[in-house]
Amino acid sequence: MTFIKKTLAASTAVLALTAAAQAQDVSCPIKVGVLHSLSGTMAISETTLKDTILMLVDQQNEKGGLLGCELEAVVVDPASDWPLFAEKARELLTVHEVDVIFGNWTSVSRKSVLPVIEELNGLLFYPVQYEGEESSKNVFYTGAAPNQQAIPATDYFLEELGVEKFALLGTDYVYPRTTNNILEAYLKDNGIAEEDIFVNYTPFGHSDWSKIVADVVALGADGKKVGVISTINGDANIGFYKELAAAGISADDIPVVAFSVGEEELSGLDTSNLVGHLAAWNYFQSADTEANAEFVETWKAKMGEERVTNDPMEAHYIGFNMWVNAVTEAGTTDVDTVEQAMIGQTFPNLTGGIAEMLPNHHLSKPVLIGEIQADGQFDIISETDVVPGDAWTDFLPESAVLISDWKDLKCGMYNTETKTCVQLKSNY
Repeated sequence: MTFIKKTLAASTAVLALTAAAQAQDVSCPIKVGVLHSLSGTMAISETTLKDTILMLVDQQNEKGGLLGCELEAVVVDPASDWPLFAEKARELLTVHEVDVIFGNWTSVSRKSVLPVIEELNGLLFYPVQYEGEESSKNVFYTGAAPNQQAIPATDYFLEELGVEKFALLGTDYVYPRTTNNILEAYLKDNGIAEEDIFVNYTPFGHSDWSKIVADVVALGADGKKVGVISTINGDANIGFYKELAAAGISADDIPVVAFSVGEEELSGLDTSNLVGHLAAWNYFQSADTEANAEFVETWKAKMGEERVTNDPMEAHYIGFNMWVNAVTEAGTTDVDTVEQAMIGQTFPNLTGGIAEMLPNHHLSKPVLIGEIQADGQFDIISETDVVPGDAWTDFLPESAVLISDWKDLKCGMYNTETKTCVQLKSNY
């Protein structure tokens, strides 16, 4: 009898969910695309983000789903292959007919996907710090723009550490190159001579760092303080930090601030020789808040005690919950309706304060500087108030006149001098 009652109750609940979904003209299940590399050079960073979305989907289903439907995660592996990202995005939208996509890490993968997302009117949540200089109606950028990571980190080097010469080391693709263009202009504006700025790019997966590290050391031969700003991505970081340690370089000698190294990347390294080097993010696992303690506990309970949290995970956490709230308010998963409902959404940061989705499709977020500890965690040594993300930098002349406003102007590249909307697909 008890079994029959439970079965009837479950059937009644399913019917109620289905009726609610039909009343709102929503197809069940609501499909969530997951577009992260599970193999190749970027798997070291992206696999955790796939796991994060799966956890968030499970949590939402435990709350009763969304609009009367269960959520279903559809996972594909673009395998750190940039053209394959575009193919997999098209597969998600046309074959699996997903309602939203959470994915990408590198900017080259995002730019590969962008034309597909725009052509098919999909919706992408991109969770990683990037170079800015982009604003698409179909993308919400939940990671840091340059003014929320690169510029504050450079200010920390200039003002707190007294760095006089800068080595800008990056992986050879659009994010490091554009970020370093911005930083070169910013450093020159702050009185750093061109000859005191050393820029170097290496391929994905680069492993032989001996000459580059020697060049960085040589930069300080005149006694001036040298600092490294690192936009090195993926598993190339392992070789870079190992070479620093082999060369006997400590953070006191030449500090490194990294933009793509977090807890996940450090979990694969011997951090004993890296203590004191820095990273700039909007989140660290060590953030001392009740919300973060609960998030970390939930993650470890599900994934294992050895698994760490990191900044792009928080970006997915915020973006996913904002999307859920926007869909709930809109009463539909229709992309155009949800896009407008997303603007102005707020959600608590795990580090404290409130994130807000701005009309330029970027978040407002605090900026944190963390110092590497022997256990692979970060001691937060600097934290700003909430900083609104800029789609277009103030430090490149061609970008300083541009703004993005998808609420009132309905434009991602509005020229404030000519009062016109510029739509340059080639920019994407």
